[in-house]
Order: sequence, then structure tokens, then C-alpha cells
Amino acid sequence: MTAYEPTPPPGAPPAAYDAVVLAGGGARRLGGVDKPAVRVGGRALLDRVLGACADARQTVVVAAPRPTARPVRWAREDPPGGGPLAALDAGLRHTTADVVVVLSADLPFLHGDTVRTLRAVLSGDPDTAGALLTDADGRDQPLVAAYRAPALHRELAALAREHGALTGLPLRRLTGALDLTRVPDPVASFDCDTWDDIATARARIREHGHVLDEWISAAKDELGIDLDVDIKVLLDLARDAAHGVARPAAPLTTFLVGYAAGRAQGGPEAVAEASRKAAALAQRWADEATAAKADAAPDATKADAATEATPKADAAPDARPDAG
Repeated sequence: MTAYEPTPPPGAPPAAYDAVVLAGGGARRLGGVDKPAVRVGGRALLDRVLGACADARQTVVVAAPRPTARPVRWAREDPPGGGPLAALDAGLRHTTADVVVVLSADLPFLHGDTVRTLRAVLSGDPDTAGALLTDADGRDQPLVAAYRAPALHRELAALAREHGALTGLPLRRLTGALDLTRVPDPVASFDCDTWDDIATARARIREHGHVLDEWISAAKDELGIDLDVDIKVLLDLARDAAHGVARPAAPLTTFLVGYAAGRAQGGPEAVAEASRKAAALAQRWADEATAAKADAAPDATKADAATEATPKADAAPDARPDAG
């Protein structure tokens, strides 16, 4: 896989949306394990997907309830295990927005930027019923998509009338009836169907270009923090504290900055302001240390010069018996 960072198209912000996450599959190729609970980068796959749609007005997860990092509404198809169309229909019944983002729960590299891109593409074309990702092989990924809710309701109702029920019907029966816009994204569309896929995902997030962002996201989820901050500012502050004061000052200073911002009940701006103050303090410490070294240098030079100017005592006379 190659890295791909989707950039939302310019224009007005997309309309509010609801999200439906399908998380109740059988995971046969994983030996029947609870796939949404499998951890990649320390976070459950389901939690990673929920983080990507955190700004949804309502998020419905179609699966048996379990603990999640974010609040969701639970739904279940009847009977359970009835397939993706039955699950989608069950989830849609709890949504009210005109736009619905539909996601599977096994997308380790899905981020909010991708969801925003899909919504923006949909919003920019009034003639399309949905915008979906395609994978590295060009295949449609209908469970990484933004749809117009009325189109989904219409086609699901038509399929239910035609077949008597939605149970067991494949997704292509729905997507084949819709006019869709395709957005290539080989990374965000990567899903985990096998243990090899899980291993690939776990290895990729530890690559140099990703590990820090992944760690910060995992830590924020674990600590219940929903705050975007400028990581570079904090890293620069840690460097300045380490170099200008002492190495242990780096983690202690960043902790104090976070604590100060929390006490101020502020957001990213409060973190930035506290970081600015701490960085200025570290710079003053560094300047004083530099000045102290400069002041000490002339004294050392004078002492060396005085030592060289002092005449050496005459050598003691040779006291050997045969001297003279």
C-alpha cells in the first residue's frame, strides 16, 4: 500500500450527516473472532471507525452492544446475521439526516478527512445518489460511502417488495440500482478480512511516517480526549525544554502545558498559548546559560595567562655526590 491523504474538495461545508456502521458479520476468515474488537495500534477496529465519523449527528452501530470509545446508538437486523442489506435497513431506521455515511467496522486506515471528502463529493453533484471508495484493484467498496438517504430508502423498499425480505441479499443488488460517484483510495478502503490483513495493518501504523499520529489518536481515545492540537508545537517545546533546561524537563513541561490548558478550560488555542509561554521560558533559561558561559570564559583566559607569566622557580641544585 502507498500512503494517500485525501483532501476535501473546496467549497461550502457538506451538510450534516448520520452514520451507520455495520459491525455484525461472522468473520469466518478470522475463525469467527469478534472482528470489530480486534485491536490495531492499541485500538479496537470499531473504535477506529467511530473516530473517523466522530462529527456525525447520529451514529448507529448495527451489532450486539459492546463498550465503545464514543457514544453510539445500537440496532440489530432481524434475524441477526441477515446480511449487509438487512443490517443497513435496520440502521437506517434510526437515522433522520438526508445524507448517511455507511461504513464497515474493519477499516483500520479510515480517517475523518476521507469521510469529509466523500460527503463533499456527494454534495457537489446533485445528480449522484452516493460517493464510494474504490480499492487498490479498482473494486467498489460500498461500505465506505456517503449516500443520499432517500435513494437508499427507495431502493431498499423496492428490493424488499421484489424479494419479500432483504435477508441474504448481496450489496450489489442495491448499489447496482444507484448512480454512484467513485473516489479511488487504496489506503482508506483497506479492510481486514484475514489475519494477514491484521498483520499488515499493525505493521503499517508503526512505519515512521504514521506511528506518531497513530499513537496520539490512540492515547486521546484511551484518555477520553477529543482535542486537536498542533503536535509540532508540542514537539518543539519538548526539544527546547530538553536543550535549554535539562532532558527530564521535556515530558514534565509538556504535561504542565496540558494541565494549564485544562485548568483554563480551553481548546487548541489554550494549548498553543501555554506552549508559547513555556517555550519563551525555556529560551530565557538557554540564554542565561549561554551568557554564563560567556562571562566565565574571560576569567578562565586570565587565569591561564597569569599561570604562563609566573616565573618558574630556579631548579634545585644538584645534590649528587659527584656533582660539581
